[in-house]
Amino acid sequence: MNILYERQDRGDLEAYSRYLANMDAAMRQKVALTAAHLPCQGRIADMGMGSGSGSHALAALYPRLQVVGVDVNPTMVETAGRQYQLPNLSFRVGDIARPCFEPGSLDGIVNSSVLHHVTSYNGYVYDRAAQALEAQVDQLAMGGCLIVRDFLAPEPGQVELRIPQSLESLWILFARQFRALLPEDQRGFGYEDRGEDERGWRRLLVERRLAVEFLLRKDYTQDWEQEIQEEYTYFTQLEFEQHFSRLGLRVLVSTPLYNPWIVENRFEGQFTWFDLAGQPLDFPPTNYLIVGEKVEASQGVTYRGRPGQNAPKFLRLSSYQHRVTQKVYDLVCRPHPTVDVLPHFLSPSGNLTVLVRHSYPRPIVTELPNSLDGLRPSPYVVEPITAVQGEDPLGETVEKVLEARAGIGPRSIQRLWSGNVHYPSPGGIREEVVACYVEVDPQVRPDPSIRALDAHQLLRSAQVNGLSDHRLEMHIFGLMRQLEIDPGPWLADALIAAESDWAPTHACWEVARARVFLPHSESADFLEVRSRGFEQIDSSGQPLNEVHLEYVVPRHLQSLTVALLPMLFHQQRWWVGLDLEDLPAAQAFSGSSRHWIAPAWRLPGQQRSMDQARSWLDEALGREYGAAIADWAPLGGPYFPTPGLTPELVYPVAVRLRMIEPGRLEFFPLEELMDRWEEISNGHLRCLLLRAWLAHRTEPSCWPNVAKA
Repeated sequence: MNILYERQDRGDLEAYSRYLANMDAAMRQKVALTAAHLPCQGRIADMGMGSGSGSHALAALYPRLQVVGVDVNPTMVETAGRQYQLPNLSFRVGDIARPCFEPGSLDGIVNSSVLHHVTSYNGYVYDRAAQALEAQVDQLAMGGCLIVRDFLAPEPGQVELRIPQSLESLWILFARQFRALLPEDQRGFGYEDRGEDERGWRRLLVERRLAVEFLLRKDYTQDWEQEIQEEYTYFTQLEFEQHFSRLGLRVLVSTPLYNPWIVENRFEGQFTWFDLAGQPLDFPPTNYLIVGEKVEASQGVTYRGRPGQNAPKFLRLSSYQHRVTQKVYDLVCRPHPTVDVLPHFLSPSGNLTVLVRHSYPRPIVTELPNSLDGLRPSPYVVEPITAVQGEDPLGETVEKVLEARAGIGPRSIQRLWSGNVHYPSPGGIREEVVACYVEVDPQVRPDPSIRALDAHQLLRSAQVNGLSDHRLEMHIFGLMRQLEIDPGPWLADALIAAESDWAPTHACWEVARARVFLPHSESADFLEVRSRGFEQIDSSGQPLNEVHLEYVVPRHLQSLTVALLPMLFHQQRWWVGLDLEDLPAAQAFSGSSRHWIAPAWRLPGQQRSMDQARSWLDEALGREYGAAIADWAPLGGPYFPTPGLTPELVYPVAVRLRMIEPGRLEFFPLEELMDRWEEISNGHLRCLLLRAWLAHRTEPSCWPNVAKA
């Protein structure tokens, strides 16, 4: 460990956790959003750092990272320098839209809610943001990441916005003063007043971007004179992505963000809006995150799909029939087990660093035609180092793959052991994944495609839409359990702990083994295996190479799944409702088809938003389980269960039930299920449980009973 790191170390993991817990929730979220893409060491710039608190948070959580806060205001820089002092933290005066550092000298650049200042205070010219990004990319080293967290402009079009009488005077003021830095005769905008609706709310026909501008600032009346000078939105999601690609950046993350507190306290019940056909619209995102990696001009920045020319050969579609119900199930079979390898090392204070594949190509995910929240999948992902196990034993397989794919030789391996075996998507894919943990020398120098990242921050990144690989998340969580390292606070939404009127009966986990499936000659017409070519495209739009891949999609439903974790709060304990189901994938691997699952549904094609999906799922939960929902909370961000085989995107959700018909679900205390977490082979259930436990545990410093490796 280098001397600088020793000087900065907070002493022990408990001190680290205390520091993180004392950070306010908004700052924890901002840091977590960057976690999957910032290196653990190197030099980064926090552009437009304002008070300097964000720069200080990054420097404190990444002690081997040199953090430089940049602001155009000399007074802010001087004040921040006096208030925040760490060996790896400095501040400087600079215009973030112009060169502030030598070309290629930064490993990361963070812009948090700052680029809209560049456009607002330069005549509201959107090209100013593009010019700022171009200047910043020039200062970035190859492989470095540019991160923007800011507001998102909607696509063009008009909407009908309906607001209560309490907001009418503010709307009139906003419509007159918008873009307040322009000459008076150029300020404001026009709109059509359509009168009142049946509730007495004002109906306003207006450009969607202007409606969003109002909705995002309507609660900042105390700072109105300052806020009305700024135009929050400048680029749409597509425009952000196009600018990044043109500048030679691979887009690794592109997702709208929804702050649960703002949605609950500033959106719900305070306005409604509709498209011109009269259909209600979802709430606008409260923020947006885009992350780009700088690559050489000869490297690709995205993928483009092309029709496949070959029939599938790698994946095989099989069908099975239930002996009793006669129902036919489709199952796509992948040959050979998958091994997820997680190299890692500990600092003397107990902080955990993991080595992962960064910007690894998974173009299959781009075949997802739409999402429920505006997430646009990147064909480049952060994931564990993977291998397919053939004839070699596990230990030799792992050693070979680490040397071949990560540049980590056997001499750098200090300890190696296998972890849990799970099925990522057992409802339709016969795939078994083995976790393998590898403790390596902290001084190891892996291949440039392998990045050392902070394990705690990666875990939190999955909670706030910054990481979509749930296998990496589960392996980190499993490793922390075995090493008895507390994962720290939960950052996302959680259910309200309201006492249930219904007392759950404690179910028995152990069930009789069963084998109910027989091979069947005819397909259920549920799944389809496709073959498709994917061209890698450079920043000028020219194709570089092409790869042909096979993948799985449902024939008649979307590649969107919502996995629900039914919960009750009774006598100061959270209880989880599970279903016992027979699945052919479970029978193929374990010999028994009987399998505990959390309810999950593939969505029909007409479900295009989270609100639409929630209404549909309310009905599905009542129809299939006799249950009604009292509260609903997303369990972190959506994830791809197996991006090398399917574009399926899973939205994990916790639901607190207010009614349940006895016998339709079996209930277990959440803590008891976590004691059995290593036994659970259903990938969706494992992910739901770990997130639910982090969100709802009552003793944050206590782990369930686990054996130390």
